[in-house]
This record gives sequence, structure tokens and C-alpha cells, in this order.
Amino acid sequence: MGLWKYLRNIMLTLVAACVLWIIFHHALSFYEKIKYPPMGELVEVDGKDMHVYIKGDGDQTIVLLSGLGTAAPVLDYYPLIEELAKDKRVVLVEPFGYGWSDMTNKERTAENIVAELRTALQKMNIEPPYILMPHSISGIYSMYFVNTYPEEVEAVIGIDPTLPQALEYFGESVPTMPDYYQYLAPLGAARLAIAFQPENFLPVAKAGVYSEKHLKMTKAISAWKISNKNVISEANEMKNNVDKIADMKFPEDMPILIFTTKEDRVTADGKNNVTFFESQLTDSAASKIVVYEGHHYLHWSRYKEISEEVKKFIQAVTADKNSEGH
Repeated sequence: MGLWKYLRNIMLTLVAACVLWIIFHHALSFYEKIKYPPMGELVEVDGKDMHVYIKGDGDQTIVLLSGLGTAAPVLDYYPLIEELAKDKRVVLVEPFGYGWSDMTNKERTAENIVAELRTALQKMNIEPPYILMPHSISGIYSMYFVNTYPEEVEAVIGIDPTLPQALEYFGESVPTMPDYYQYLAPLGAARLAIAFQPENFLPVAKAGVYSEKHLKMTKAISAWKISNKNVISEANEMKNNVDKIADMKFPEDMPILIFTTKEDRVTADGKNNVTFFESQLTDSAASKIVVYEGHHYLHWSRYKEISEEVKKFIQAVTADKNSEGH
């Protein structure tokens, strides 16, 4: 009996500690949401709030699209936004389930994600044509966008984008996420992980690239939103999205700029990111591939180089259009 009582007391103590931690986590989240209000504007899309951040001014509008699981897209891309916005208008729409945007009950199909993006842009009076700038999984949505609304897209700039043909090219299967991940944030487990291993949740960049305030905000938003039901739904919908879009290609006259890394993917028969993206380039004179050494999240460390290449690319696109007009 003594041992059972001892074990019972330990269990009760652990349960009480877990309950107290969950209460503390939600109280802290409530405080953080007041302390860190949205950096941009909230617009209503399908009855929910979607966060739109706009910076800069210019003749062309670059629409940044974030990758899967990037908890705080505006903060993650902030150094790149700052550079691009020196002479362009840059827009980042945080999808549902990300950053300061609400959650949604709608399936994370390419059709829904693109429709929500277009609605947010329209409600902010941001007129097409756009230059889409997808990173990672949003390359799939960009492919769908371009093929469905070609008159609304001027060019595509990919930051190591995932394109629907890549899985077949590399003989890879679609990754999935287990449903129980959605409980990590509500139970405060994500906050604990962030506290003990913040480097796993923050951009890998030199000191000073991201301000201390932005890093604290990134950790806070990650604690609220990481691996939520929308992110899991998006990951698990990826195969269906790829299957629907697998036969689509960029229009032959669409200018395409792709930033990638060579070392991330190399197969035994010599296939790599560069050889794959070469197969995706169009006939536009401005289309090109730029290869960097670095992380899949190239914008963390290469934001200045990317910005310079984007400037040259847009100049080439403009010059090409002007020559066609004469």
C-alpha cells in the first residue's frame, strides 16, 4: 500500500504540474498576443481574419509565398522584404494557420489556398499582374495560380520551390504529418521545446540579421501556432495537390527565376536540384537559375544577393516586354 500511495502521489503531482503548465502557457499566449499585435493589416476572407503585410512602393508588386510550417512568415522573410522593398512593393499574405492569420476549417487544397490569397490581395486593392515569389511548398500553389490565372502573373521567382514534377523526377514519396502534432501548441509542448532548443525554431542567420524583438516574436508565434491543424492538413493534402497539378507547366513565355542549392539533393544517376530546375525553365530570355551554397531557407542568409538578382531579373523582364512592344 505504501508504494502504491507513493506512486499515486507522484502521478497526481505530475498531472497537477502539467495542468498548471498548460494554464500558464495559455495565459502567456494571451499576454503575448496583446504585446505583439499584427505587423500588417487584417482582412476578412471567408469570414476569418487573414494577415497581409505590405512594404515599399514601385511599379511591380512582388507577392511572397511562404513554405510549409513556417510559423511566422512575415518575420521569417523580414530581412528579404526590407531589401526588396527598397524599390519594389512587396506583399506577404500569411495563409490561414500561419502568423497572425486565423485558423480555417476549409481543406488545404491548392484551389482553396490560391482563392484565399487572391481574395486577400483584392480586398487590399493590390491589382495584378503580380510577380509571385514562392518558397518551398508554395511553388505548387504558384504553378496552379499561373495556369489558372495567367493574366494575373507577370513572372515567377522561386526560392528553392517545390514543383509538382519533382517527386517523379527524384523518385520521392510525399511526406506526411501525424495528426497528434496539432496538440503540441495547445498543450504547451511547443513552448517547452522552444525554450530548451530555440535554434530549431529560429532562422539560421548571422547575429543582427534578425532583431531580438523579431526573434522573441517568432518564438511566441511558434508557441501559439506551430504544427496546427491547418499546417497538418496542408502537409497531408500535398499528394492530392501534386497529383492535380502534375501535368501543369509554366507558360512558355513566362519569365522564371529560380534560386536553389546544388548540394541538397543529389541522386546516384547525377540528378540534382539544378538539373531538375533546368527542365522547368521557359523560353523567356529572362529565365535563369541562380545556385547558392546554403540552407533550403536561402532567404535567411542570402537575402541581399537574392534581392540584387531579383532587381536584375525584373529589369530584364521589363526590357524584354518593352522590346516586344516596339
